[in-house]
Amino acid sequence: MDNNQDKQWYALYTKSRGEKKALEQLTSMGIETYLPLKKTLRQWSDRKKWVEMPVISSYIFVKIPKSSYREVFNAHSVVAYVSYKGKACIIPENDIIAMQRTIENQMDFSVEANQIEKGQHITVTSGPLEGIKGEVLEVQGKKKIILRIQHIGYTLVVNLDDATFQKD
Repeated sequence: MDNNQDKQWYALYTKSRGEKKALEQLTSMGIETYLPLKKTLRQWSDRKKWVEMPVISSYIFVKIPKSSYREVFNAHSVVAYVSYKGKACIIPENDIIAMQRTIENQMDFSVEANQIEKGQHITVTSGPLEGIKGEVLEVQGKKKIILRIQHIGYTLVVNLDDATFQKD
């Protein structure tokens, strides 16, 4: 049996609006999943309602060993792996943690240090994003770092308020 060290995070494409169904199906199969959701106020003709919507449409993340690679296709809402040159892209654990912490905390974060420059690589050393590495995007009033999820074409931009960092 595969242990947790053998598992890697992968991004999966789902059918349109099939992210929650894929989450349900994959979870029932015993597969570790992550679907980043955000609360959004939706307007219908007769009412308004807060609903949880996927942060990235048609994507869900799974943590599986190579031996379970084909198993995800038993979930009918799963379409394909996010791939590069025909090979499923591994999503670094650090990127998943960064998304989880950013979404769970629902807040802006800033950097308490002086003398940071655009393009610098940093590691957050305190606050909800502790241990996350990023690249400084811009230094203007509030500081911003980029947390790239390169293989799926998304970049998570986070304002850092109550956190400290170290230069890498």
